[in-house]
Amino acid sequence: MKVNHGQMLTNVRSLSRGNLAVPILVLAMLGMMTLPIPPFLLDVLFTFNIALSIVVLLVSVYALRPLDFAVFPTILLVATLLRLALNVASTRVVLLHGHDGHAAAGKVIQAFGDVVVGGNYVVGAVVFAILMIINFVVVTKGAGRISEVSARFTLDAMPGKQMAIDADLNAGVIDQAEAKKRRAEVGQEADFYGSMDGASKFVRGDAVAGLLVLFINLLGGIAIGMTQHNLGIADAGRIYALLTIGDGLVAQVPSLLLSVAAAIMVTRVSSSEDMGQQVNRQMFASPKALAVSAAIIITMGLVPGMPHVPFLGLGFMAAAGAYFIWDRQRKVKQAAEQEAKRQQDLAPVQRPAETKELGWDDVTPVDMVGLEVGYRLIPLVDRNQGGELLTRIKGVRKKLSQDLGFLMPAVHIRDNLELMPNAYRLTLMGVNVAEAEIYPERELAINPGQVFGTLNGVIAKDPAFGLDAVWIDVSQRDQAQSLGYTVVDASTVVATHLNQVLQKHAHELLGHEEVQQLLQLLTKSSPKLAEELVPGMISLSTLLKVLQQLLQEQVSVRDIRTIAEAIANVAPRSQDPAVMVSSVRVALSRAIVQNIVGLEPELPVITLEPRLEQMLLNGMQKAGQGVEDGMFLEPGMAEKLQRSLVDAAQRQEMMGKPVVLLVAGAIRGMMSRFARMAVPTMSVLAYQEIPDNKQVTIIATVGQNG
Repeated sequence: MKVNHGQMLTNVRSLSRGNLAVPILVLAMLGMMTLPIPPFLLDVLFTFNIALSIVVLLVSVYALRPLDFAVFPTILLVATLLRLALNVASTRVVLLHGHDGHAAAGKVIQAFGDVVVGGNYVVGAVVFAILMIINFVVVTKGAGRISEVSARFTLDAMPGKQMAIDADLNAGVIDQAEAKKRRAEVGQEADFYGSMDGASKFVRGDAVAGLLVLFINLLGGIAIGMTQHNLGIADAGRIYALLTIGDGLVAQVPSLLLSVAAAIMVTRVSSSEDMGQQVNRQMFASPKALAVSAAIIITMGLVPGMPHVPFLGLGFMAAAGAYFIWDRQRKVKQAAEQEAKRQQDLAPVQRPAETKELGWDDVTPVDMVGLEVGYRLIPLVDRNQGGELLTRIKGVRKKLSQDLGFLMPAVHIRDNLELMPNAYRLTLMGVNVAEAEIYPERELAINPGQVFGTLNGVIAKDPAFGLDAVWIDVSQRDQAQSLGYTVVDASTVVATHLNQVLQKHAHELLGHEEVQQLLQLLTKSSPKLAEELVPGMISLSTLLKVLQQLLQEQVSVRDIRTIAEAIANVAPRSQDPAVMVSSVRVALSRAIVQNIVGLEPELPVITLEPRLEQMLLNGMQKAGQGVEDGMFLEPGMAEKLQRSLVDAAQRQEMMGKPVVLLVAGAIRGMMSRFARMAVPTMSVLAYQEIPDNKQVTIIATVGQNG
C-alpha cells in the first residue's frame, strides 16, 4: 500500500487552517439542542452570540460596498441557527432549574431579567414586545422588501452591465483581465442580492420563533412550578416570567443587531468611502441645511412652555456647525483663488514676435488621424479638468495595434470653433470621414435591440453603430440598465466611434514606413526570410499592396512570418498582388475562419447557384482577365444578386449567425468587392480557405434569380 505523503501533508494543513470550523460549529449547535449545558457555559455562549452580532454590524457599517462582505448571508444563517440552539438550551435550563432562583439559568439571563427590565416582569414583557415590534414590523420587513427589489433589479440590469463591459473592452478602456474581473463582479452581485433576499426570510422567521418561544417557556414554566415544585401561581409566574423574559431579551438583542446589519447591507451604495464618510460628505457638505435647522429649533425653544435648555442648546450647536462648515469652504475657495493668481503672475509676459522669413516649418503637415472638438467638449480632452478621452484613445490605439498587427498612428486633437459646441469630427489625411454630436454632461443609453421601457432624454443615434439611443442624466443610469439599455459616457462614445473608423480605414493608414517596421520585426525572428523577400523577390511597394488588401478584407497582418512565407512561395510564379493575397489567405485560413466563428466546429455559409458561379468563371476565362477586374454580369442581374445577398445576410444576422459567402477561389476577390458594397459585414471565403477542422453547413444559396 502506497502512502501519498504530499496529500497527507496537504490534508493536515487544510485542517490546521480551519476547514473543520464549520463542521464543529454545526455539531456544537446540535449538541446544544440535545445535551444539557451548565449555566457557566451558557453565559459564555450568550456573550459570544452578542459579540458576534456586534462584529457583524460594525463590518456592515465599514464595508465600502456590499460585495466586500459577500459572505454576510451565510454568516446570517449560521448566527440565526446558533441563536435558536441557544434558545433550546436555555429553555431546558430554565424549565429544569428555574425554581432554584433567578441565577439558575446563568448570570447573563439573570442580568437581563433584573437589570435591564428592573426585575419587573410586566415591564420586561412590554420591553420585549417593543423590541419584537421594532425587529419584526420595521427593520426585518423593510430589509426584506429592499432585498427583494434589489435582487429583481440587479438581475434585470445584468445584460446592460455585461454589454457596457463589452463596450469598454472594444473601446480599449480595459483589457481582457479587467473585463473578466468585472463580469465576475456582476455575477457575484446578482448572487449576493439573491442570497440576501432569501436570508431576510431567516431573520423574519427568527423574530416569529422568538415570540413563540417566549409564550411556550412562560406557560411551561408556570405549569412545572405549580405541578412539580408546589409553587403558587403568583410565585411561579414571577420566577419563570423574569427568567423567560431575560432569556428572550438575550436572544432578541443579537437578533435586532443582525437585522439592522442586514438592512444596512441592502441599502448601501457602492462607493470608495465607508458609511461614516458618506454621511459626513453628503449630509454636511452644505451649511444651508444646518443653518435653517438651527433657526427652526431656536425658534421652537423660544416658545413659552417648551423646554428651553435642550432646544436652545441644540439649536446653537447646529448654528455653530453651519458656521464652521461655511468658514472652512470659504478658506478653501480663497486658497484656490490665491493659487490661481500666483500661477497667473508666474506666467511669462507675451511679447509680440519678431517678423521672420517663412520656411518649410511654416507648412503644416496633414494629420493622418485627427479629432476636432467643439468648445464644450474641450474638458473631455483636458486631463486637468478630469477628461478621460485621451486615456480612452490611447486604449483604442493599443488594442487595434495588437489586433491588426501594426502601430496605429497618433490621433492629433484640436479645437475647432467652426463646429457646433457639442460636435466632434474625425478626419483621415485631413479629410472629414465622420461627425457627430454628444452631450458631455449626460450619458448615452443605447438600445441593443430589446429593452423593457422608454427613457426621458435627448433622442439620438449611436455614432459608431447607428443604433437607437437616448442621452440621459447620470442619475438615470441604474434605471436604464435595469430596462436593458447599454449605458456609456461621452468619452466612451467618442472612443468607440474612433475605433470603428480606424478599423474600417486601417488599410489607408498602412504605409511604406509601417511596412518597413514590420520587415524589421521579421528580421529579428526570421532574418533569412526577410533578406530574401525584399527586395530579392518582391518590392516594398508590392508588399504594401498585399498587406493593404488583407487589411481591407479585415485580415490581421500580425502574423507577418506566415504572410512572408506564403508570398515567398508564390512570388517566383507571379508578381500579381491579387495572386499573392489569395496565397496568403490560404496560409492564414485558420486565423481568418476563427475570427469569424471562433471555436465553433460548424461554419454556416451562403453559396452561389452553380450556374451563376460557372458563368462568372467562364466570363473571366474568355476575357483573359485576372481577379482584379469587375463583375461579368449585366446590371439587372447584378442588382438581383445584390438583393439576394442582402436578404440572406439579414436572415443570418437575425439568428445571430455570422454572414459568410463561400465561392470558388478564382472569383473570391471579385465577389469580395461586390459583397462589401451590398453587405459590409459579409466575409467572402474561397473553398481552399476552409480549415480541415471546420464543417461547412450551407444555409442559403443565392443567384441571379433571387
